[in-house]
Amino acid sequence: MPQDDPICPLCGRPIPAGARQSLHHLVPKLRGGKGGPTVRLHQICHNEIHATLTETELARSYATIDALRAHPRLAKFIAWVARRPPGFHARSPGPRRRR
Repeated sequence: MPQDDPICPLCGRPIPAGARQSLHHLVPKLRGGKGGPTVRLHQICHNEIHATLTETELARSYATIDALRAHPRLAKFIAWVARRPPGFHARSPGPRRRR
């Protein structure tokens, strides 16, 4: 694994070049974050964030990586995904957050 692979700030695993990945706006674009800071995440990590939290919750209380990592459900997900290989991807079971 090349040493220059970016590290996913959510799960701490490297993001290999061929892995599914995306940019996450720390403040959702629809809540004033257009042009704001973004972080590169594994796609599975990004999917879990959006399956767990609403755009409003992200903007109000979870606009930092530390806040996301402290969320109980995301912390459980991080502990689970950390045991998977860096290129691992699985489909999220679908939206489970309350709307």
